[in-house]
Amino acid sequence: MNIVIVGDGKVGHALAEQLSSEGHDIVVIDNSPDRLKNSDTRLDVIAVQGNGVNYSVQLEAGVPKADLLVAATPSDECNMLCCLVAHKLGAKHTIARVRNPEYTQQLVLLREDLGLSMAVNPELATSKEISRILAFPSATKIETFCKGRVELCEFTIPKNSPLHGLVLSSLYGKYRLKVLICTVQRNGKVYIPQGDFMLQAGDHIGITASPAEISAFFKAVDLTREKVRNVFLVGGSRIAYYLTRQLLDMGMQVTLVECNHRRCLELCESFPRAIIIEGDGNDHELLLEEGLGEADAFVALTGNDEANILLSMFASVTGVSKTITKINRSPLLKVTDQLPLDSVVSPKSVATNHILQYVRALNNSRGSNVETLHRLLNDQVEALEFLVTESFDRHSIPLKSLPLEKDLLVASIIRNGKVIIPGGNDTIEIGDSVVVVTTRPYMKDIKDIFR
Repeated sequence: MNIVIVGDGKVGHALAEQLSSEGHDIVVIDNSPDRLKNSDTRLDVIAVQGNGVNYSVQLEAGVPKADLLVAATPSDECNMLCCLVAHKLGAKHTIARVRNPEYTQQLVLLREDLGLSMAVNPELATSKEISRILAFPSATKIETFCKGRVELCEFTIPKNSPLHGLVLSSLYGKYRLKVLICTVQRNGKVYIPQGDFMLQAGDHIGITASPAEISAFFKAVDLTREKVRNVFLVGGSRIAYYLTRQLLDMGMQVTLVECNHRRCLELCESFPRAIIIEGDGNDHELLLEEGLGEADAFVALTGNDEANILLSMFASVTGVSKTITKINRSPLLKVTDQLPLDSVVSPKSVATNHILQYVRALNNSRGSNVETLHRLLNDQVEALEFLVTESFDRHSIPLKSLPLEKDLLVASIIRNGKVIIPGGNDTIEIGDSVVVVTTRPYMKDIKDIFR
């Protein structure tokens, strides 16, 4: 596919890197020669310097023949205008990153006029991810499939856990719960485990099942934490805005520390039920004075990744049982499993995953489309949901008789609203939604799971 990316920042660069590695023809537009030089040198892309809104710049970038234009500049207005110009020039599809809460509400009315195929709000999506984790604090990460019918939860097996020494083939016999352990990370190495795999304390594992079965599993293995009622936030960013609104709606108490006076006033006006503190979030004494030690959960949302890491570590030392850390920079994301952090979220990764999902579905619009895509364990694993269409020619055949690729697991089958944790005798049928977990990259169709 011919794809034009406007904006060579964190999201734009990550997209260019991933999409070019998947074999797409990528053109990147940006005003900054330094950023473009970095991408042009390191990635297999064509760099065009200029204003992405400019008609002539888009012509130079080949937008009239583009299958997709993605506008990911720091400006919402610029992104929407880029998509409008691209639509008029003949680009088949357009995606805009739109972060402002006011624009997010209006896009329902404006989308058709702007020619937008999709709008991505990384901050809103990240806040939803955080709120899911806070609603189920036993997990370090939660991803959803099939409109919430299936969840993939990650957690670390603690010392003295009944899971230590357990062989996966005996899991159902011991607990009588329909859950599937689909990923294991041990000493930095990732496994898609088979039935003879033995779990150990310290393993970071991912399980799939319905939300009810996962909840029952956590209770059975004594990993359930107390419900979060009091959340302490540092940083009054857009993520904090969306998250505060969601947490208040969930009945939680929110305390938020922000250093900018004007932003504090805006947050006070928007959330009269929250406690908004004007002050330096890096001041540990201030945090303790405002009740950090009594909080059930802590979320670090400042604009500085290193500060967020240190704040979460301090909150843990203080006794907060659940911490969530926002990190955007790729080098830091790659080493988070070596740091004493609980849960880590990345707006850049969330936005990239949403767009990759759209691109893969678009690239295979006649086949079994990618409905949902999540990248796990520092992008070493992909979990994909496919909708099985009539073009699928291996339906009604037991999974044990199908030549599945290695390093791949059919984690769930959703049929008529019912979640099936598949065994060898189960089949894939037309109309099913199928969740696949794999270390094999770039899958676009369910047919890719076969040798």
